[in-house]
Amino acid sequence: MAAGKRGFGSLKTTDVRIWKVRTKRRQGKDTFEVRWGVAGRPFSRSRATQGLADKLRARLLMAQEAGEQFDTESGLPGSMEEQPQGPTWYEFALSYMGRRWPMASPNYRDEINESLTAVTKAILPKTSGRPADMALQRALRDWAFVLPGPNDREIPADSRAVLNWVAENSPPLSALDDRKLVHTVLDALKLKLDGTQASTEFAKRKRKGFVAALNYATEIGEFAENPVGQVKETASKKVVEVDPRVVANPRQAANLIDATSYVGSFGRARGRRLVGMFGAMYYAGIRPAEAVGLALPDCYLPKEGWGSATLHRTRPTVGKKWTKTGEVHDDRGLKNRAPEDVRVVPLPPVLVWMLLDGIETFGVADDGRLFFNERGGVVGSSTYGRVWSEAREFGLPPELVASPLAGIPYDLRHAALSAWLNAGMDPTEAARRAGNSVEVLLARYAKCIHGRAAIANQKVENFYAEYA
Repeated sequence: MAAGKRGFGSLKTTDVRIWKVRTKRRQGKDTFEVRWGVAGRPFSRSRATQGLADKLRARLLMAQEAGEQFDTESGLPGSMEEQPQGPTWYEFALSYMGRRWPMASPNYRDEINESLTAVTKAILPKTSGRPADMALQRALRDWAFVLPGPNDREIPADSRAVLNWVAENSPPLSALDDRKLVHTVLDALKLKLDGTQASTEFAKRKRKGFVAALNYATEIGEFAENPVGQVKETASKKVVEVDPRVVANPRQAANLIDATSYVGSFGRARGRRLVGMFGAMYYAGIRPAEAVGLALPDCYLPKEGWGSATLHRTRPTVGKKWTKTGEVHDDRGLKNRAPEDVRVVPLPPVLVWMLLDGIETFGVADDGRLFFNERGGVVGSSTYGRVWSEAREFGLPPELVASPLAGIPYDLRHAALSAWLNAGMDPTEAARRAGNSVEVLLARYAKCIHGRAAIANQKVENFYAEYA
């Protein structure tokens, strides 16, 4: 709610209790919390020093002794509400976005935009005149949290009206000192646009953006400590385990990859162009965005035996408004690695043959890429996603088409890493080829490693047999 405005539930009262300052220790640092209650509703503010906390408490006591009425929404007496409250959340969010945008990768720009949009929708008051959620979503996502900002360009009249309402009704940034509001925001980040539960990864990504924004607010002195750190949440798993139902066995994976060659009509070879790309995901465990950027100069492709690929770039689909070049695809280094890092991946003979066959049939793109569309452009995720969807219709029996088995191209990588571990490959080598840590690899694929129970049972039988 905008500074100076009162919501429909706001009341004035002299029913006020003020408690002693409480010292809290977080990450080796003391902060000092001023606590009081207005008509039974608790309020608190944290300060970096005991002196600042005592000063705030003294002002509250003076207002109480003077008989001032406290507001049940803000928790403050009139004399303190008249003081400047700093920037609103929306003003701060625009400033934060402008600071982070120039240095952020396209994917991270999308994440910043996504998080700030979700938080802003959650923090805005649900009062009469509030725009519909979809209107808020479009205005914030398309026009507010992108550069150039909403004040530096022409935007559609309907979106301008929505953003004007947001600016007038945004609560102050300091309102996030209220733990109840922080809980409200965190709960909202766990939902999708339609109100249903979001995936763990999706919710975690938005929460991460919220925490990062408030870390910056804390650094510049708006808070004594990050407000999110003051609330307790149920801990969730940091690593999402792969569902074993999506993992294809070697015969199923080979059939599906072969089936992609049949996708296409009227002479178009949409699927055949991508056989090697899907093969790279399965036989070498390469991520889809890495496979899209794979180029001939980075490959060793002998006519016999194993080859290799030196991975150093990815071409993820991120959207034109997030990239500096205005292209749909970003061109960046490997995931979670320094820009100059590379990863050498062995290529088994069956994959080497697929790649050589594709080069002989279609050649390579102007920049050496092995996989490209009919115009020579970068293969989009929607394109290879559609090809894979059609290939499942050809390559799976009817009863499995509706199952989760190999539902998306990335599941080929899951199948590859699961196969390596089941074959007995040393986890350190498997993690190196996959570009993961050993800990993440074993945690993610724990449910996909088969035969361990039988081995354990045999060891138990052998142990008892020694004493029979």
